[in-house]
Amino acid sequence: MILNTGSRTDIPAYYSDWFYNRIQAGYVLVRNPYYPTQITKYLLNPEVIDIIVFCTKNPLPMIDRLSLLADFDTFWFVTITAYGQDIEPYVLPKEQVINSFCRLSSLVGSKRMSWRYDPVFITDQYSIEYHIEQFGRMAEALSGYTDQCVVSFIDLYEKTKRNFRGIRSVTAGEQERLIAGFSQIAKANGMQIHLCCENAGLVRENVDADGCMSKAVLEKALGCRLNVPKKRLARSECSCLLGADIGAYNTCGHGCLYCYANYDRETVVKNRMLHNVTSPLLIGDVAENDVIKTAEQKSWKNGQINIFDLL
Repeated sequence: MILNTGSRTDIPAYYSDWFYNRIQAGYVLVRNPYYPTQITKYLLNPEVIDIIVFCTKNPLPMIDRLSLLADFDTFWFVTITAYGQDIEPYVLPKEQVINSFCRLSSLVGSKRMSWRYDPVFITDQYSIEYHIEQFGRMAEALSGYTDQCVVSFIDLYEKTKRNFRGIRSVTAGEQERLIAGFSQIAKANGMQIHLCCENAGLVRENVDADGCMSKAVLEKALGCRLNVPKKRLARSECSCLLGADIGAYNTCGHGCLYCYANYDRETVVKNRMLHNVTSPLLIGDVAENDVIKTAEQKSWKNGQINIFDLL
């Protein structure tokens, strides 16, 4: 199975102590965001967890204790965008994140690293030309440390429209110009672009729309086949394997205006005050009326991939 940590919050940036405590305890509890009294228990056992997937804007707090994950395979999505503190008020300076990315890649391998340049949106300040220039600068800095980049355009969820007033969708013409520029840069730096839930008409030589956390991407990182059970995908338009997430909504401290996982800053601050680093739950503790069910977990691995399958 695949254990996800990043669809709801940024665990490496804000909850690394808690996460490593859970690794040492050997299990984690996850509260259902839609039915709060229902809790799922996952065993943190490398015999049944094929890979742990992280998605973060700051992997640094995790790096010095990676030895605690020695028995696990990991895959890392690190988001590095062109935006300033007007959009991402609590994200570290880009140079620091790039340095952490490169350091992490040197430890886990470039095949297990993916750079996320998303979401992309257009304003007077963040123009098409600006994006292409900054994408090029970052791609050069990350060249050799990853061979893939995830690109998506902003989705106007209700939370996003409320917290990011005045933002608009990126037009089809703007998307075409951006991807044309990005693809040339990515190719020059040895990177494949994975579009995330975007128009298949943007696909070209080194740009695909097959999903950024698809079966194929994770098989390449692991070096073996995965027998993924047939079940309903988390998003019908996306082949990514997004289930089994141990995070919680309304808990990420980055404060990005485009965020879909946070309702508002006040709610985030309130929830983070309930965080207990020793609790099996990310936020709060188990209550008397909670119902805990152990997840069905088993390995999906099925033999080694021939290297020529990946060419």
